[in-house]
Amino acid sequence: MRIVFAGTPEPAVPALRALLDSARHEVAAVITRPDARAGRGRKVLRSPVGALADEHGVEVLTPARATDPEFLARLAELEPDCCPVVAYGALLRQQALDIPRHGWVNLHFSLLPAWRGAAPVQSAIRHGDEITGAATFHLVPELDAGPVYGVVTEPVRATDTSGALLDRLAISGADLLVATLDGIEDGSLQARPQPAEGVSYAPKVTPEDAKADFAAPALAVDRLIRSVTPDPGAWAWFRDERFKLGPVTRTEETGLAPGEIDVQRRRVLVGTATEAVQLGEVQAQGKKRMAATDWARGTRIEQGERLQ
Repeated sequence: MRIVFAGTPEPAVPALRALLDSARHEVAAVITRPDARAGRGRKVLRSPVGALADEHGVEVLTPARATDPEFLARLAELEPDCCPVVAYGALLRQQALDIPRHGWVNLHFSLLPAWRGAAPVQSAIRHGDEITGAATFHLVPELDAGPVYGVVTEPVRATDTSGALLDRLAISGADLLVATLDGIEDGSLQARPQPAEGVSYAPKVTPEDAKADFAAPALAVDRLIRSVTPDPGAWAWFRDERFKLGPVTRTEETGLAPGEIDVQRRRVLVGTATEAVQLGEVQAQGKKRMAATDWARGTRIEQGERLQ
């Protein structure tokens, strides 16, 4: 099939690479978000998907809005049979959805209808899901509500961060997307409506959502921190400054008040509503990321001080 791929961040790259390597499909163009400033130097950078397309000499479309008349005209000129989309990051209106003969096929990183929305992987970890996965579905105007072509499943490991889990789903999801397009092309695959039961939503995670609450049980603290690692990153207040937190380890230690810091010879513990957690990597404001024990050695922590 002749396809136009839409995607922007790093998790969409494996899917585009798999399609570029496929002998059955021709990537006529790529749609991605406009170049943006990023990093400490605030340099204008191409998106990861756009950069891969450039490497392969594929035309890159970067509309400011997916409703731009010039963009819609060019998409129609390309005459795509289908438009696969992975984490594109912009709303697609009916004008665009109607252009490809087989419509748009979205790769979403959850087992639909669970966790529709922008942050399915973060939500799966935060809520303690034991199994998650990825799904391909026919894109419709309603949020992630279209009929599903296929799914792959993936266990959520006890130490998974959202970054680690998303890396695995991006790879298995890429294979699913190629297989879905193969099935659409030869007519062997039909999308099935999502069930009405089991619908849940995963809104975008903000920095405020990533604030650790040590008044919660250790299990909840652990899940919250892993769910926002690496983005947007967990944090708490320490001495009226933001203190960044990497994943923690649950312990069997008790006796510490919520947020109370206990510096030991080889570990740094913090109290929660249940047992204490052991800090991993941390980053004080204006400092580099480091092991919590190294941070504690250089910080005179008074008895009873807390992360809040």
